Amino acid sequence: MLWFKSKGERELEGIFAELKANLENNYKSTAQAARVKLGERCEALWQEGKIPEKTYKKYRDLFEEYSLMLRDYHH
Repeated sequence: MLWFKSKGERELEGIFAELKANLENNYKSTAQAARVKLGERCEALWQEGKIPEKTYKKYRDLFEEYSLMLRDYHH
């Protein structure tokens, strides 16, 4: 349910959707930028106390998963 999500979680969700869309369209450099943004915002929102631990772990795991997937791509 969208209306129960925090502003921070909706932000991370949007960044993740951007990352996936760029990968699906084979825009790897743009996907890399979205991946970095996801990691940075996830950490920042967690440090600021704007997302719960469960949300932090979910998006941190996704960040790490996509980091592995894109590890051999350097632009």
